[in-house]
Amino acid sequence: MWKPSARSWTVVTVTAALVLGVGLPASAAPLVRDDPTWDDVQAAKQNAQAKQQEVENITSIIATLEDEAAARADEAFARGQEYLKASYDLQAASGYADTLTAQAADAQTKADTAKAQIGQLVAQLYRAGGDSTLNLILEQKQSDQLLYRLGTMSKLTEQTAGIRDRAVAAQNTADALTAQADRARAERDRLATEANERLAAAEDAQAVADAKVADNQTRKQTLTAQLATLNDRSVEVERAYLASEAYKAAQRAAEEAAKAAERAKAAEEEQPGSAWVPGSGEVASPAEAQAFAASQMGNYGWGGGQFDCLVQLWIGESGWRANAYNPSSGAYGIPQSLPASKMASVGADYVTNAATQIIWGMNYISDRYGTPCGALSAWQARSPHWY
Repeated sequence: MWKPSARSWTVVTVTAALVLGVGLPASAAPLVRDDPTWDDVQAAKQNAQAKQQEVENITSIIATLEDEAAARADEAFARGQEYLKASYDLQAASGYADTLTAQAADAQTKADTAKAQIGQLVAQLYRAGGDSTLNLILEQKQSDQLLYRLGTMSKLTEQTAGIRDRAVAAQNTADALTAQADRARAERDRLATEANERLAAAEDAQAVADAKVADNQTRKQTLTAQLATLNDRSVEVERAYLASEAYKAAQRAAEEAAKAAERAKAAEEEQPGSAWVPGSGEVASPAEAQAFAASQMGNYGWGGGQFDCLVQLWIGESGWRANAYNPSSGAYGIPQSLPASKMASVGADYVTNAATQIIWGMNYISDRYGTPCGALSAWQARSPHWY
């Protein structure tokens, strides 16, 4: 399971659009706080009230960091969905343009064939020379031969008129199809430009998200150590406590997501939906995927500390994107299954269903490493990272 690069947005036909608006809303901007220094921490330890305030301050900063990372991940996900839709539209437009081009070429061939047949008939009449009807009358001595030749001439004239009509109709069809094909190719080129712009936006958003995660992990290590000092606990115990709290929060989010899904399903039964769905299935956002994973931890006997390891592992592998694809290796999905078809052992909808991917990934981790923390340790020890 190789780590996809920040530029790994090659598309397979996938999934539903959960497209966010461009940029983050002003209301989503967190209150900016400066990280406390170690001097601040030591000073706070001397006063119980100051100590509690600093604990709350650091805890709040850590939560803000996680919210910021999640917001950037959702932003990258939204831009990726826009690219997927643009790419899907481009594929459809390309197929339509190719079909019209082939039909126009076929119609032009038929028109050219009809024109050639007319030319051959005209040439035959020309070689006969003069007024064919007058020649027939003057040259024929027997009435039966004259009637035969006149009948032949009449049929030849009818045949010529029929071929001419077919030639005109074929040419009109060819012209109409050529014009449609030209418009379809122009639309295809426009969509190709749009898809490239969407891809660039998705890659830029993912780069921002990756940078945010890397920066936050460094800051979180320091903040966790400071929090451990204030609480008179070891860093390991403090990290486990924070992971347990994050696990509980994710479980609550999973319950809310389940309720929201039930409400959405009920609303969908009342009126038709308008969300874009490429193929079949639904692509969950990174936050929704993590909430589902949290709800499954108990099935494997994994506690809250393991959830933190799982989050870190799959941030490194895929950013928790169900449509993450690494073109260099072929790894796909949230757990970066290689090949992607391995996940079919859990469900045929593995291309778009985050739940299917997560269950397969958890099964894989359980069988191979025992726990997410075991998988994370192996992943971190390898360069390039894989597990």
